[in-house]
Amino acid sequence: VAEDTTHGQVVAEGLAEAADVEVVPIEGATSERLEAAHLLVVGGPTHAHGMSRPSTRKGAADAARKDSALTLEPDAEGPGLRDWFDDVERISGSAAAFDTRMHGPAAMTGCASKGIAKRLTRAGATMLAEPESFLVTKDNHLDPGEEQRAREWAIALGRAITEEQATAGGS
Repeated sequence: VAEDTTHGQVVAEGLAEAADVEVVPIEGATSERLEAAHLLVVGGPTHAHGMSRPSTRKGAADAARKDSALTLEPDAEGPGLRDWFDDVERISGSAAAFDTRMHGPAAMTGCASKGIAKRLTRAGATMLAEPESFLVTKDNHLDPGEEQRAREWAIALGRAITEEQATAGGS
């Protein structure tokens, strides 16, 4: 599930080395899809020190309209992760969380992935990895080296879920 499917796709490329992967925007993350997933990876941008809110998504969309260097996701002004979590009843199985954020210490920039992980855990998911942040430039592109780091993080998640399934199947 990705609030920002562009960056979610990079993570999906790494996961695809171990499993079939589907990047789903928030509105497509139905309870049926959640139940069928062996691993749920949820990610989104950090806005105002945490997960986006309707006001911060609107502000980001307005900025993208004014700056041609920024790309506006088709559903940027639609529901965000907070809205989605409010509607999620239960998540079983393994999960992981990531965010994208600007440069600087997390204490200054915020970190949406910790809030995402907290909400996943509250919904019943078992976290497979610590929440992760990937740094973006001011025009919302992954920094040099961050794309590779995101892929490597996802490859490690794929290995971990494969090992988890092998252990569960062998017990």
